[in-house]
Amino acid sequence: MTPARQSYRSFREIQTRWHDNDLYGHVNNVVYYAWFDTTINLWLIEEGGLDIHDDRVIGVCAESHCAFRDGFAFPETVEAGLRVGKLGQTGVRYELGLFKSGAAEPAAEGWFVHVFVDRESGRPTPPPPLLRRALERLLVEAAPA
Repeated sequence: MTPARQSYRSFREIQTRWHDNDLYGHVNNVVYYAWFDTTINLWLIEEGGLDIHDDRVIGVCAESHCAFRDGFAFPETVEAGLRVGKLGQTGVRYELGLFKSGAAEPAAEGWFVHVFVDRESGRPTPPPPLLRRALERLLVEAAPA
């Protein structure tokens, strides 16, 4: 089942750009992943206090997925919804929905798994407390089995 707009905890508007369109006149699929990455990392920086240049802990992508249901084109505003579906000790699964302006159902949805690692060693490590608290605010309860 496709998650509805109200199931996301945070939204960010993203403006499509002229060069996002491909030869077929719609936003190319690789741009959707960039929107996911941008939405997540801006949350981590703005709400979680992540310093991408100097923090000891960084997030690396271990897995990502996108299901396309409708396309975007230039010029258009994308409303990117973000929530956390699972939060472990050293990893997090973000769930994202990309919505046309005001739409109830996403035009695309996907997930993105970050594993937090020590910048120097590359070994998994828990995120700093401020960052973890920010992620907890995005956490949604799992649907009953």
